[in-house]
Amino acid sequence: MDKSVYNLVDKRVGKFEDNSVDKLISGQSEQMTWLNMWSNYLTQAPFSQSAQAVNAAHILQQLVEASLQGDSCIQVDTTQLEALGDLAVSSEIATTQVAPCVYDQQGLALYRYWQLEQRLAHQICRLKRQTTQTIDLSSYQNLLSDEYQQAALKMVLQQWLSIITGGPGTGKTYTLARIIAALNQMIPDIRIAMAAPTGKAAQRMQEALQNSFNDPKLLESGLITDELRNQTTQTLHRLLGMGNRQTPRFDQKQPLPYDVIVVDEASMLDLNLATALFEAVPDHCRIILLGDANQLASVDVGSVLADLQQVDVLAENRVQLKNSRRFSDEAKIGQFARFIQAQQHATAHHSVLSKLESEIVKAEGLQPITFSKEMLDLIQLEYLPEQYDIEPYQQKLMYGFQNYLAALNDYIYLGDAADDIQQVIRAFDDYRILAAVKHGALGIEQLNRYAERWLNQQLKQIAVGDWYIGRPVMMTYNDYQLGLSNGDIGICFKHRSQPQQFEVFFPSLNKWIAAHRLPRNMQTAFVLTIHKSQGSEFTHTAIVLDAKAEKLLSQELIYTAVTRAKKVVSILADPNALQQALTIRTVRRSGLVQKINLG
Repeated sequence: MDKSVYNLVDKRVGKFEDNSVDKLISGQSEQMTWLNMWSNYLTQAPFSQSAQAVNAAHILQQLVEASLQGDSCIQVDTTQLEALGDLAVSSEIATTQVAPCVYDQQGLALYRYWQLEQRLAHQICRLKRQTTQTIDLSSYQNLLSDEYQQAALKMVLQQWLSIITGGPGTGKTYTLARIIAALNQMIPDIRIAMAAPTGKAAQRMQEALQNSFNDPKLLESGLITDELRNQTTQTLHRLLGMGNRQTPRFDQKQPLPYDVIVVDEASMLDLNLATALFEAVPDHCRIILLGDANQLASVDVGSVLADLQQVDVLAENRVQLKNSRRFSDEAKIGQFARFIQAQQHATAHHSVLSKLESEIVKAEGLQPITFSKEMLDLIQLEYLPEQYDIEPYQQKLMYGFQNYLAALNDYIYLGDAADDIQQVIRAFDDYRILAAVKHGALGIEQLNRYAERWLNQQLKQIAVGDWYIGRPVMMTYNDYQLGLSNGDIGICFKHRSQPQQFEVFFPSLNKWIAAHRLPRNMQTAFVLTIHKSQGSEFTHTAIVLDAKAEKLLSQELIYTAVTRAKKVVSILADPNALQQALTIRTVRRSGLVQKINLG
Protein backbone atom coordinates (compact mmCIF):
# COMPACT_ATOMS: atom_id res chain seq x y z
CA MET A 1 0.00 0.00 0.00
CA ASP A 2 1.24 3.52 -0.84
CA LYS A 3 3.08 4.90 2.20
CA SER A 4 2.27 8.47 1.13
CA VAL A 5 -1.42 7.78 1.75
CA TYR A 6 -0.69 7.07 5.41
CA ASN A 7 1.58 10.09 5.73
CA LEU A 8 -1.28 12.21 4.45
CA VAL A 9 -3.66 10.60 6.94
CA ASP A 10 -1.25 11.32 9.82
CA LYS A 11 -1.00 14.98 8.81
CA ARG A 12 -4.76 15.39 8.56
CA VAL A 13 -5.36 13.64 11.87
CA GLY A 14 -2.70 15.83 13.46
CA LYS A 15 -4.81 18.90 12.72
CA PHE A 16 -7.41 17.69 15.19
CA GLU A 17 -5.18 16.88 18.15
CA ASP A 18 -6.02 19.93 20.28
CA ASN A 19 -8.49 18.67 22.89
CA SER A 20 -8.79 21.82 24.99
CA VAL A 21 -12.35 22.29 26.24
CA ASP A 22 -13.12 25.40 24.19
CA LYS A 23 -11.89 23.83 20.95
CA LEU A 24 -13.79 20.63 21.62
CA ILE A 25 -17.01 22.62 21.83
CA SER A 26 -16.43 25.08 19.00
CA GLY A 27 -14.88 22.65 16.53
CA GLN A 28 -16.68 19.41 17.28
CA SER A 29 -19.12 19.55 14.37
CA GLU A 30 -16.40 20.29 11.80
CA GLN A 31 -14.14 17.60 13.23
CA MET A 32 -16.81 14.93 13.17
CA THR A 33 -17.84 15.79 9.60
CA TRP A 34 -14.26 15.38 8.41
CA LEU A 35 -13.77 12.28 10.56
CA ASN A 36 -16.75 10.52 8.99
CA MET A 37 -15.54 11.38 5.47
CA TRP A 38 -11.97 10.25 6.22
CA SER A 39 -12.90 6.93 7.83
CA ASN A 40 -15.38 6.02 5.11
CA TYR A 41 -12.85 6.91 2.41
CA LEU A 42 -10.03 4.90 3.95
CA THR A 43 -12.13 1.76 4.32
CA GLN A 44 -12.84 1.59 0.61
CA ALA A 45 -10.71 -0.01 -2.12
CA PRO A 46 -7.86 0.28 -2.91
CA PHE A 47 -6.82 1.28 0.64
CA SER A 48 -8.58 -1.60 2.38
CA GLN A 49 -9.52 -5.08 1.24
CA SER A 50 -11.74 -5.72 4.29
CA ALA A 51 -15.26 -6.91 3.58
CA GLN A 52 -16.49 -5.18 6.76
CA ALA A 53 -16.06 -1.60 5.59
CA VAL A 54 -18.85 -0.19 7.77
CA ASN A 55 -17.48 -1.81 10.93
CA ALA A 56 -13.93 -0.73 10.05
CA ALA A 57 -15.04 2.87 9.52
CA HIS A 58 -16.76 2.87 12.89
CA ILE A 59 -13.61 1.59 14.65
CA LEU A 60 -11.43 4.22 12.95
CA GLN A 61 -13.86 6.91 14.06
CA GLN A 62 -13.66 5.63 17.65
CA LEU A 63 -9.87 5.69 17.48
CA VAL A 64 -9.59 9.27 16.29
CA GLU A 65 -12.35 10.44 18.65
CA ALA A 66 -10.28 8.95 21.48
CA SER A 67 -7.22 10.88 20.32
CA LEU A 68 -9.29 14.08 20.45
CA GLN A 69 -9.81 13.27 24.15
CA GLY A 70 -6.06 12.76 24.65
CA ASP A 71 -5.99 8.94 24.52
CA SER A 72 -3.21 7.37 22.48
CA CYS A 73 -5.04 4.06 22.02
CA ILE A 74 -8.34 2.21 22.50
CA GLN A 75 -9.25 -1.32 23.60
CA VAL A 76 -10.31 -3.66 20.78
CA ASP A 77 -11.11 -7.34 20.46
CA THR A 78 -10.25 -9.95 17.84
CA THR A 79 -13.48 -9.37 15.91
CA GLN A 80 -12.74 -5.66 15.56
CA LEU A 81 -9.18 -6.34 14.37
CA GLU A 82 -10.56 -8.72 11.75
CA ALA A 83 -12.93 -5.99 10.58
CA LEU A 84 -10.00 -3.59 10.09
CA GLY A 85 -8.15 -6.08 7.91
CA ASP A 86 -4.96 -4.63 6.45
CA LEU A 87 -5.69 -1.19 7.95
CA ALA A 88 -4.06 -2.47 11.16
CA VAL A 89 -0.85 -4.44 11.75
CA SER A 90 0.62 -5.99 14.88
CA SER A 91 3.46 -4.21 16.68
CA GLU A 92 5.83 -7.08 15.77
CA ILE A 93 5.73 -6.13 12.08
CA ALA A 94 4.87 -2.42 12.32
CA THR A 95 8.46 -1.35 11.66
CA THR A 96 8.52 -3.15 8.29
CA GLN A 97 4.88 -3.07 7.18
CA VAL A 98 3.22 0.35 7.19
CA ALA A 99 -0.47 0.76 8.10
CA PRO A 100 -2.60 3.54 9.59
CA CYS A 101 -3.10 1.56 12.83
CA VAL A 102 -0.98 -0.66 15.06
CA TYR A 103 -2.18 -3.04 17.76
CA ASP A 104 -0.37 -4.62 20.69
CA GLN A 105 -1.27 -5.76 24.22
CA GLN A 106 -2.16 -2.19 25.22
CA GLY A 107 -4.73 -1.72 22.45
CA LEU A 108 -5.15 -0.19 19.01
CA ALA A 109 -3.36 3.07 18.16
CA LEU A 110 -2.83 5.28 15.18
CA TYR A 111 0.62 4.49 13.82
CA ARG A 112 1.88 7.95 14.73
CA TYR A 113 1.08 7.63 18.44
CA TRP A 114 2.26 4.02 18.68
CA GLN A 115 5.58 5.08 17.19
CA LEU A 116 5.90 8.11 19.49
CA GLU A 117 5.35 5.89 22.53
CA GLN A 118 7.94 3.41 21.26
CA ARG A 119 10.49 6.19 20.74
CA LEU A 120 9.80 7.85 24.10
CA ALA A 121 9.97 4.55 25.99
CA HIS A 122 13.30 3.78 24.32
CA GLN A 123 14.78 7.13 25.41
CA ILE A 124 13.56 6.80 28.99
CA CYS A 125 15.05 3.30 29.21
CA ARG A 126 18.32 4.68 27.80
CA LEU A 127 18.55 7.23 30.62
CA LYS A 128 17.51 4.65 33.19
CA ARG A 129 20.29 2.24 32.17
CA GLN A 130 23.07 4.80 32.60
CA THR A 131 25.03 4.59 35.85
CA THR A 132 26.30 7.51 37.94
CA GLN A 133 29.31 7.86 40.18
CA THR A 134 28.88 7.53 43.94
CA ILE A 135 28.54 11.00 45.48
CA ASP A 136 29.20 12.09 49.06
CA LEU A 137 25.99 13.84 50.13
CA SER A 138 27.18 14.97 53.55
CA SER A 139 28.15 18.47 52.35
CA TYR A 140 24.63 19.17 51.12
CA GLN A 141 22.37 17.54 53.71
CA ASN A 142 21.85 20.79 55.64
CA LEU A 143 20.47 22.58 52.58
CA LEU A 144 17.07 21.00 53.17
CA SER A 145 15.27 19.96 56.35
CA ASP A 146 12.14 18.34 54.89
CA GLU A 147 12.60 14.57 54.50
CA TYR A 148 10.91 14.45 51.08
CA GLN A 149 12.95 17.37 49.78
CA GLN A 150 16.13 15.68 51.05
CA ALA A 151 15.07 12.53 49.19
CA ALA A 152 14.65 14.59 46.00
CA LEU A 153 18.18 16.02 46.37
CA LYS A 154 19.63 12.54 46.90
CA MET A 155 17.74 11.19 43.88
CA VAL A 156 18.95 13.91 41.50
CA LEU A 157 22.56 13.45 42.57
CA GLN A 158 22.34 9.68 41.96
CA GLN A 159 20.06 9.41 38.88
CA TRP A 160 20.12 10.74 35.32
CA LEU A 161 16.32 10.94 35.23
CA SER A 162 14.47 12.50 38.19
CA ILE A 163 10.75 13.18 38.59
CA ILE A 164 9.78 15.56 41.42
CA THR A 165 6.05 16.02 41.99
CA GLY A 166 3.96 17.77 44.60
CA GLY A 167 0.97 19.99 45.15
CA PRO A 168 1.02 23.78 45.48
CA GLY A 169 3.37 25.11 48.14
CA THR A 170 5.25 21.84 48.69
CA GLY A 171 8.50 23.53 47.69
CA LYS A 172 9.26 22.14 44.23
CA THR A 173 11.13 25.27 43.12
CA TYR A 174 12.64 25.80 46.59
CA THR A 175 14.04 22.26 46.43
CA LEU A 176 15.17 22.67 42.83
CA ALA A 177 17.18 25.81 43.68
CA ARG A 178 19.17 23.86 46.26
CA ILE A 179 19.63 20.91 43.94
CA ILE A 180 20.96 23.19 41.21
CA ALA A 181 23.25 24.94 43.72
CA ALA A 182 24.69 21.55 44.76
CA LEU A 183 25.18 20.42 41.15
CA ASN A 184 26.81 23.75 40.31
CA GLN A 185 29.30 23.13 43.12
CA MET A 186 30.01 19.54 42.07
CA ILE A 187 30.38 19.88 38.29
CA PRO A 188 32.94 22.40 36.95
CA ASP A 189 31.63 24.63 34.13
CA ILE A 190 28.21 23.03 34.37
CA ARG A 191 25.76 23.89 31.59
CA ILE A 192 22.16 24.14 32.81
CA ALA A 193 18.95 24.62 30.81
CA MET A 194 15.68 25.64 32.49
CA ALA A 195 12.50 25.29 30.45
CA ALA A 196 8.72 24.97 30.61
CA PRO A 197 6.05 24.11 28.02
CA THR A 198 4.63 27.68 27.76
CA GLY A 199 5.94 31.24 27.97
CA LYS A 200 3.88 32.00 31.07
CA ALA A 201 5.12 28.89 32.85
CA ALA A 202 8.71 29.79 31.93
CA GLN A 203 8.22 33.31 33.30
CA ARG A 204 6.79 31.98 36.56
CA MET A 205 9.65 29.46 36.82
CA GLN A 206 12.27 32.20 36.48
CA GLU A 207 10.62 34.44 39.08
CA ALA A 208 10.32 31.58 41.56
CA LEU A 209 13.91 30.43 40.97
CA GLN A 210 15.38 33.89 41.48
CA ASN A 211 13.42 34.25 44.72
CA SER A 212 14.77 30.90 45.90
CA PHE A 213 18.36 31.75 44.90
CA ASN A 214 18.08 34.89 47.07
CA ASP A 215 17.02 32.95 50.16
CA PRO A 216 19.36 34.07 53.03
CA LYS A 217 20.13 30.51 54.15
CA LEU A 218 21.13 29.49 50.63
CA LEU A 219 23.22 32.64 50.19
CA GLU A 220 25.04 31.86 53.46
CA SER A 221 26.01 28.46 52.06
CA GLY A 222 28.25 30.17 49.49
CA LEU A 223 26.85 27.99 46.70
CA ILE A 224 25.14 30.78 44.75
CA THR A 225 27.28 32.14 41.93
CA ASP A 226 26.75 34.97 39.46
CA GLU A 227 25.98 32.36 36.80
CA LEU A 228 23.10 31.01 38.88
CA ARG A 229 21.78 34.51 39.60
CA ASN A 230 21.73 35.13 35.85
CA GLN A 231 20.18 31.78 34.97
CA THR A 232 17.35 32.28 32.49
CA THR A 233 14.38 30.13 31.54
CA GLN A 234 12.78 29.50 28.16
CA THR A 235 10.01 27.55 26.50
CA LEU A 236 10.69 23.99 25.43
CA HIS A 237 10.08 25.04 21.83
CA ARG A 238 12.90 27.59 22.11
CA LEU A 239 15.13 25.09 23.88
CA LEU A 240 14.67 22.52 21.11
CA GLY A 241 15.00 25.12 18.36
CA MET A 242 11.57 24.48 16.92
CA GLY A 243 10.79 26.89 14.08
CA ASN A 244 7.45 27.61 12.47
CA ARG A 245 7.46 24.11 10.94
CA GLN A 246 7.77 22.59 14.43
CA THR A 247 10.86 20.63 13.40
CA PRO A 248 13.40 20.63 16.25
CA ARG A 249 16.94 21.78 15.57
CA PHE A 250 18.20 19.50 18.37
CA ASP A 251 17.53 15.76 18.19
CA GLN A 252 19.28 12.40 18.47
CA LYS A 253 21.86 13.34 15.84
CA GLN A 254 22.47 16.79 17.34
CA PRO A 255 21.78 16.56 21.09
CA LEU A 256 21.29 19.55 23.37
CA PRO A 257 24.59 20.97 24.71
CA TYR A 258 23.76 20.74 28.44
CA ASP A 259 24.73 18.80 31.53
CA VAL A 260 21.40 19.40 33.30
CA ILE A 261 17.97 20.03 31.78
CA VAL A 262 15.08 21.04 34.04
CA VAL A 263 11.45 21.03 32.86
CA ASP A 264 8.84 22.72 35.05
CA GLU A 265 5.07 22.17 34.73
CA ALA A 266 5.77 18.72 33.30
CA SER A 267 2.08 17.75 33.52
CA MET A 268 1.67 19.83 30.35
CA LEU A 269 4.03 17.58 28.35
CA ASP A 270 2.23 15.83 25.50
CA LEU A 271 3.49 12.73 23.76
CA ASN A 272 4.97 14.53 20.77
CA LEU A 273 6.83 17.23 22.74
CA ALA A 274 8.09 14.76 25.36
CA THR A 275 9.49 12.50 22.63
CA ALA A 276 11.27 15.40 20.93
CA LEU A 277 12.72 16.49 24.28
CA PHE A 278 13.99 13.09 25.43
CA GLU A 279 15.50 12.31 22.03
CA ALA A 280 17.52 15.53 22.30
CA VAL A 281 18.87 14.73 25.79
CA PRO A 282 22.52 13.63 25.42
CA ASP A 283 24.05 10.71 27.28
CA HIS A 284 25.13 11.55 30.84
CA CYS A 285 22.93 14.62 31.03
CA ARG A 286 20.59 14.87 34.02
CA ILE A 287 16.97 15.64 33.20
CA ILE A 288 14.68 16.77 36.01
CA LEU A 289 10.90 16.89 35.58
CA LEU A 290 8.88 18.99 38.04
CA GLY A 291 5.11 19.09 38.20
CA ASP A 292 1.84 18.33 39.89
CA ALA A 293 0.40 15.06 38.57
CA ASN A 294 -3.08 16.09 39.79
CA GLN A 295 -3.25 19.00 37.37
CA LEU A 296 -4.65 18.90 33.86
CA ALA A 297 -2.83 16.68 31.42
CA SER A 298 -1.46 18.07 28.17
CA VAL A 299 -3.74 19.67 25.60
CA ASP A 300 -2.55 17.20 22.96
CA VAL A 301 -2.40 13.40 23.06
CA GLY A 302 -0.74 11.81 26.07
CA SER A 303 -0.40 12.21 29.84
CA VAL A 304 3.34 11.70 30.13
CA LEU A 305 3.89 12.84 33.72
CA ALA A 306 0.95 10.79 35.03
CA ASP A 307 2.20 7.76 33.07
CA LEU A 308 5.73 8.05 34.48
CA GLN A 309 4.21 8.00 37.96
CA GLN A 310 2.89 4.50 37.22
CA VAL A 311 6.05 2.91 35.79
CA ASP A 312 7.39 0.20 38.14
CA VAL A 313 11.00 0.38 36.93
CA LEU A 314 11.11 4.14 37.65
CA ALA A 315 10.26 3.81 41.36
CA GLU A 316 13.69 5.12 42.41
CA ASN A 317 13.48 7.95 39.86
CA ARG A 318 10.59 9.80 41.46
CA VAL A 319 9.87 11.62 44.71
CA GLN A 320 6.59 13.22 45.75
CA LEU A 321 6.83 16.28 48.03
CA LYS A 322 4.01 16.21 50.58
CA ASN A 323 4.33 19.08 53.07
CA SER A 324 2.73 22.32 51.86
CA ARG A 325 4.18 25.61 53.11
CA ARG A 326 1.74 27.76 51.17
CA PHE A 327 -1.40 26.21 52.60
CA SER A 328 -1.51 25.21 56.26
CA ASP A 329 -3.93 22.56 57.48
CA GLU A 330 -6.37 25.38 58.29
CA ALA A 331 -5.97 27.17 54.93
CA LYS A 332 -9.20 27.06 52.95
CA ILE A 333 -7.60 26.80 49.50
CA GLY A 334 -5.46 23.86 50.62
CA GLN A 335 -8.52 22.21 52.16
CA PHE A 336 -10.41 22.71 48.90
CA ALA A 337 -7.59 21.17 46.85
CA ARG A 338 -7.55 18.13 49.14
CA PHE A 339 -11.36 17.94 49.02
CA ILE A 340 -11.24 17.72 45.21
CA GLN A 341 -8.65 14.93 45.28
CA ALA A 342 -10.63 12.98 47.87
CA GLN A 343 -13.80 12.70 45.78
CA GLN A 344 -14.25 9.35 44.08
CA HIS A 345 -16.30 8.32 41.06
CA ALA A 346 -18.75 6.68 43.43
CA THR A 347 -19.57 9.96 45.14
CA ALA A 348 -23.25 10.68 44.54
CA HIS A 349 -23.71 13.79 42.40
CA HIS A 350 -26.58 15.01 44.53
CA SER A 351 -24.52 14.89 47.74
CA VAL A 352 -21.15 16.31 46.71
CA LEU A 353 -22.33 19.93 46.73
CA SER A 354 -23.87 19.50 50.17
CA LYS A 355 -20.58 18.05 51.35
CA LEU A 356 -18.69 20.96 49.77
CA GLU A 357 -20.88 23.51 51.57
CA SER A 358 -20.62 21.78 54.92
CA GLU A 359 -16.85 21.21 54.80
CA ILE A 360 -15.38 24.03 52.69
CA VAL A 361 -17.58 26.97 51.68
CA LYS A 362 -21.24 28.02 51.80
CA ALA A 363 -22.87 29.44 48.67
CA GLU A 364 -23.30 33.02 49.88
CA GLY A 365 -22.46 34.98 46.71
CA LEU A 366 -19.46 36.87 45.33
CA GLN A 367 -18.38 40.02 47.15
CA PRO A 368 -15.60 42.62 46.58
CA ILE A 369 -12.36 41.68 48.38
CA THR A 370 -10.00 44.11 50.10
CA PHE A 371 -6.51 42.67 50.45
CA SER A 372 -4.38 43.03 53.56
CA LYS A 373 -1.20 41.36 54.77
CA GLU A 374 -3.03 39.84 57.71
CA MET A 375 -5.96 38.36 55.78
CA LEU A 376 -6.50 34.63 55.79
CA ASP A 377 -7.16 32.85 52.53
CA LEU A 378 -10.76 32.94 51.38
CA ILE A 379 -13.16 31.02 49.15
CA GLN A 380 -16.42 32.44 47.75
CA LEU A 381 -19.15 30.47 45.98
CA GLU A 382 -22.22 31.57 44.04
CA TYR A 383 -24.53 29.34 42.00
CA LEU A 384 -26.00 30.38 38.68
CA PRO A 385 -29.80 29.94 38.47
CA GLU A 386 -31.39 28.15 35.52
CA GLN A 387 -32.57 31.46 34.01
CA TYR A 388 -30.70 34.69 34.60
CA ASP A 389 -29.74 38.10 33.23
CA ILE A 390 -26.04 37.80 32.41
CA GLU A 391 -24.87 41.37 33.05
CA PRO A 392 -25.11 41.39 36.88
CA TYR A 393 -22.86 38.32 36.97
CA GLN A 394 -20.40 39.84 34.51
CA GLN A 395 -20.32 42.93 36.72
CA LYS A 396 -19.53 40.82 39.80
CA LEU A 397 -16.57 39.29 38.00
CA MET A 398 -15.13 42.80 37.56
CA TYR A 399 -14.78 43.24 41.35
CA GLY A 400 -11.29 41.77 41.23
CA PHE A 401 -10.04 44.31 38.65
CA GLN A 402 -10.58 47.34 40.91
CA ASN A 403 -6.90 47.51 41.90
CA TYR A 404 -5.92 47.22 38.23
CA LEU A 405 -8.30 50.05 37.39
CA ALA A 406 -6.79 52.23 40.13
CA ALA A 407 -3.23 51.53 38.93
CA LEU A 408 -4.18 52.44 35.34
CA ASN A 409 -5.81 55.66 36.57
CA ASP A 410 -2.58 56.64 38.30
CA TYR A 411 -0.57 55.82 35.17
CA ILE A 412 -2.84 57.81 32.84
CA TYR A 413 -3.63 60.86 34.93
CA LEU A 414 -0.74 61.19 37.40
CA GLY A 415 2.23 60.17 35.27
CA ASP A 416 3.69 57.35 33.21
CA ALA A 417 6.99 56.68 34.98
CA ALA A 418 8.53 53.21 35.20
CA ASP A 419 7.21 52.84 38.76
CA ASP A 420 3.65 53.44 37.52
CA ILE A 421 4.09 50.79 34.82
CA GLN A 422 5.36 48.25 37.35
CA GLN A 423 2.40 49.06 39.61
CA VAL A 424 0.02 48.32 36.71
CA ILE A 425 1.77 45.00 36.02
CA ARG A 426 1.61 43.92 39.67
CA ALA A 427 -2.06 44.89 39.94
CA PHE A 428 -2.95 42.92 36.80
CA ASP A 429 -1.17 39.81 38.05
CA ASP A 430 -3.18 39.97 41.29
CA TYR A 431 -6.40 38.81 39.63
CA ARG A 432 -7.53 36.68 36.73
CA ILE A 433 -10.82 35.20 35.59
CA LEU A 434 -10.57 31.55 34.53
CA ALA A 435 -13.34 30.11 32.36
CA ALA A 436 -13.87 26.54 31.21
CA VAL A 437 -15.07 27.38 27.69
CA LYS A 438 -14.38 29.86 24.92
CA HIS A 439 -17.92 30.50 23.66
CA GLY A 440 -21.20 31.36 25.36
CA ALA A 441 -22.37 34.11 27.69
CA LEU A 442 -19.79 33.15 30.32
CA GLY A 443 -17.06 32.00 27.93
CA ILE A 444 -13.79 33.84 27.52
CA GLU A 445 -14.82 35.70 24.35
CA GLN A 446 -17.89 37.45 25.78
CA LEU A 447 -16.32 37.99 29.20
CA ASN A 448 -13.26 39.59 27.60
CA ARG A 449 -15.47 41.89 25.51
CA TYR A 450 -17.41 42.90 28.62
CA ALA A 451 -14.17 43.57 30.54
CA GLU A 452 -12.93 45.77 27.68
CA ARG A 453 -16.11 47.85 27.68
CA TRP A 454 -16.12 48.10 31.47
CA LEU A 455 -12.47 49.19 31.67
CA ASN A 456 -12.74 51.82 28.93
CA GLN A 457 -15.93 53.25 30.42
CA GLN A 458 -14.28 53.49 33.84
CA LEU A 459 -11.13 55.11 32.39
CA LYS A 460 -13.18 57.34 30.05
CA GLN A 461 -11.05 56.34 27.06
CA ILE A 462 -11.89 55.22 23.53
CA ALA A 463 -10.12 52.29 21.89
CA VAL A 464 -8.20 53.00 18.68
CA GLY A 465 -8.91 49.95 16.58
CA ASP A 466 -8.20 46.99 18.86
CA TRP A 467 -5.87 48.93 21.14
CA TYR A 468 -6.30 50.92 24.34
CA ILE A 469 -4.28 51.59 27.47
CA GLY A 470 -4.54 48.62 29.82
CA ARG A 471 -5.44 46.01 27.21
CA PRO A 472 -3.84 42.70 28.29
CA VAL A 473 -2.99 40.41 25.37
CA MET A 474 -1.73 36.85 25.04
CA MET A 475 0.10 35.11 22.22
CA THR A 476 -1.63 31.94 21.06
CA TYR A 477 1.23 30.58 18.95
CA ASN A 478 5.02 30.86 18.66
CA ASP A 479 6.28 33.82 16.59
CA TYR A 480 10.04 33.56 16.25
CA GLN A 481 10.42 36.83 14.33
CA LEU A 482 8.89 38.77 17.21
CA GLY A 483 10.53 36.53 19.80
CA LEU A 484 7.16 35.67 21.38
CA SER A 485 5.91 32.26 22.47
CA ASN A 486 2.51 30.74 22.98
CA GLY A 487 1.25 31.94 26.37
CA ASP A 488 3.33 35.14 26.59
CA ILE A 489 1.20 37.95 28.09
CA GLY A 490 1.72 41.69 27.63
CA ILE A 491 -0.06 44.92 28.60
CA CYS A 492 -0.72 47.87 26.29
CA PHE A 493 0.65 51.31 27.32
CA LYS A 494 1.25 54.63 25.60
CA HIS A 495 4.23 54.47 23.26
CA ARG A 496 7.25 55.75 25.20
CA SER A 497 8.45 58.08 22.44
CA GLN A 498 5.30 58.53 20.33
CA PRO A 499 2.39 59.25 22.75
CA GLN A 500 -0.22 58.97 20.00
CA GLN A 501 0.77 55.35 19.39
CA PHE A 502 0.57 52.23 21.55
CA GLU A 503 3.27 49.88 22.77
CA VAL A 504 2.93 46.52 24.52
CA PHE A 505 5.22 45.46 27.36
CA PHE A 506 5.83 41.73 27.95
CA PRO A 507 7.07 41.40 31.56
CA SER A 508 8.29 37.81 31.16
CA LEU A 509 10.67 38.93 28.41
CA ASN A 510 11.29 42.51 29.63
CA LYS A 511 10.44 43.45 26.05
CA TRP A 512 8.52 46.33 24.42
CA ILE A 513 6.86 45.78 21.01
CA ALA A 514 4.92 48.40 19.06
CA ALA A 515 1.24 47.41 18.97
CA HIS A 516 1.02 47.70 15.18
CA ARG A 517 3.69 44.99 14.83
CA LEU A 518 1.68 42.43 16.79
CA PRO A 519 -0.69 40.00 15.00
CA ARG A 520 -4.34 41.03 14.71
CA ASN A 521 -5.44 37.79 16.36
CA MET A 522 -3.75 38.55 19.70
CA GLN A 523 -6.15 37.27 22.37
CA THR A 524 -7.39 39.73 24.99
CA ALA A 525 -6.44 38.23 28.36
CA PHE A 526 -8.64 39.56 31.17
CA VAL A 527 -10.08 36.04 31.04
CA LEU A 528 -8.16 32.83 30.29
CA THR A 529 -9.24 29.26 29.78
CA ILE A 530 -8.23 27.07 32.70
CA HIS A 531 -5.91 25.18 30.34
CA LYS A 532 -4.07 28.40 29.48
CA SER A 533 -3.66 29.31 33.16
CA GLN A 534 -1.37 26.36 33.89
CA GLY A 535 2.00 27.58 35.10
CA SER A 536 0.50 30.86 36.37
CA GLU A 537 -0.12 32.09 39.89
CA PHE A 538 -2.44 34.89 41.03
CA THR A 539 -3.41 36.35 44.38
CA HIS A 540 -7.10 35.96 43.47
CA THR A 541 -8.75 33.80 40.83
CA ALA A 542 -12.38 33.77 39.78
CA ILE A 543 -13.49 30.43 38.31
CA VAL A 544 -16.48 30.37 35.95
CA LEU A 545 -18.18 27.04 35.20
CA ASP A 546 -21.32 27.41 33.12
CA ALA A 547 -23.76 24.77 31.89
CA LYS A 548 -22.20 24.63 28.40
CA ALA A 549 -19.09 22.99 29.85
CA GLU A 550 -20.88 20.46 32.09
CA LYS A 551 -19.97 17.31 30.14
CA LEU A 552 -16.34 18.31 29.64
CA LEU A 553 -15.36 19.21 33.20
CA SER A 554 -13.21 17.12 35.50
CA GLN A 555 -11.46 17.08 38.87
CA GLU A 556 -8.18 17.91 37.15
CA LEU A 557 -9.71 21.02 35.60
CA ILE A 558 -11.10 22.50 38.81
CA TYR A 559 -8.04 21.43 40.84
CA THR A 560 -5.81 23.29 38.37
CA ALA A 561 -8.01 26.40 38.56
CA VAL A 562 -8.25 26.43 42.36
CA THR A 563 -4.51 25.97 42.86
CA ARG A 564 -3.66 28.99 40.69
CA ALA A 565 -4.72 31.20 43.65
CA LYS A 566 -2.58 32.20 46.62
CA LYS A 567 -5.21 34.01 48.72
CA VAL A 568 -8.72 34.09 47.23
CA VAL A 569 -10.83 31.79 45.06
CA SER A 570 -14.22 33.03 43.83
CA ILE A 571 -16.40 30.42 42.08
CA LEU A 572 -19.37 31.31 39.90
CA ALA A 573 -20.87 28.04 38.74
CA ASP A 574 -23.85 26.20 37.38
CA PRO A 575 -24.60 23.57 40.10
CA ASN A 576 -24.60 20.65 37.68
CA ALA A 577 -21.33 21.80 36.13
CA LEU A 578 -19.68 22.06 39.55
CA GLN A 579 -20.95 18.59 40.46
CA GLN A 580 -19.38 17.23 37.29
CA ALA A 581 -16.07 18.96 37.99
CA LEU A 582 -15.90 17.58 41.53
CA THR A 583 -16.81 13.96 40.79
CA ILE A 584 -15.30 12.95 37.45
CA ARG A 585 -11.61 12.09 37.21
CA THR A 586 -10.00 11.92 33.78
CA VAL A 587 -8.01 8.78 33.02
CA ARG A 588 -6.31 8.74 29.65
CA ARG A 589 -5.65 5.46 27.92
CA SER A 590 -2.01 4.97 27.02
CA GLY A 591 0.48 2.25 26.19
CA LEU A 592 3.54 4.14 27.46
CA VAL A 593 3.70 2.56 30.94
CA GLN A 594 3.85 -0.99 29.61
CA LYS A 595 6.34 -0.07 26.88
CA ILE A 596 8.77 1.38 29.44
CA ASN A 597 8.35 -1.55 31.85
CA LEU A 598 9.00 -4.00 29.01
CA GLY A 599 11.96 -1.96 27.73
